[in-house]
Amino acid sequence: MPEGDTVWQAAKRLHEALAGKPLTRSDFRVPRYATVDLRGRGVIGTVPRGKHLLTRFEGGLTLHTHLRMEGAWKVYGTGERWRGGPAHQIRAVLATTDRTAVGYRLQVLELLRTSEEERVVGHLGPDLLGPDWDPARALANVLADPARPLGEALLDQRNLAGIGNIYKSELCFLLGVTPWLPAGALPADRAEQLPVLAKRLLEANRDRPVRQTTGLHRHDLFVYGRAPRPCLRCHTSVRLADQGDGSQDRPTYWCPTCQTGPAPSPDTPRNRRDRHPRRTA
Repeated sequence: MPEGDTVWQAAKRLHEALAGKPLTRSDFRVPRYATVDLRGRGVIGTVPRGKHLLTRFEGGLTLHTHLRMEGAWKVYGTGERWRGGPAHQIRAVLATTDRTAVGYRLQVLELLRTSEEERVVGHLGPDLLGPDWDPARALANVLADPARPLGEALLDQRNLAGIGNIYKSELCFLLGVTPWLPAGALPADRAEQLPVLAKRLLEANRDRPVRQTTGLHRHDLFVYGRAPRPCLRCHTSVRLADQGDGSQDRPTYWCPTCQTGPAPSPDTPRNRRDRHPRRTA
């Protein structure tokens, strides 16, 4: 699932392509909005809210979209071939005289009054890349359930908005604790670092085409996607296991040497699949 920095980039592309111009085409390929025509309406702009996108139009309308696992907004110039996927995956088309935005595989697409936006994003916690960012409130939200595993608390968008599976794994590595550590067991000094580090990671990557957390030339990420290759710090094999409540398990990466705290047995099904070494970097 795209994370906060990726959604921020998508909002920027949409805003730069459409804002301040009237629509010359609007095509919503979902039954609920099949007859809606926004041609002639000016586009006020697009803003991100956590992992949600809000595109606002004159007349008090907002298009709310969420990319979920496979969604994408692609922007094309006049006459340019659309390359985001087959036509049957297109859910929305918004065009001006010189740019066309095409929404592929959008699992959430909703038109609502701009005055009602809080109905779809009001449940979110402070946005790491938004004007409402509040580190103290975000940390208090994460620690509100002390027994909850830290990784699950970080993924809960009601606590703080924008962290996904990659940043969950990388942030826990930088804090030196496993994602299964109860949030309440996080040492006080590391708890203070958590919102600062989280914001720093997303801000550093919101304008980059390739996400980078290490500061190293040859390696972009410390642990995510690296199992069972050596940890970049200690050379222990990076581990991989599922984390979640069973209904929404997420692949989670960690170093058993650099990170302290509880962790699943290496004999879990996902770890068995990743036990055999791949090419080392």
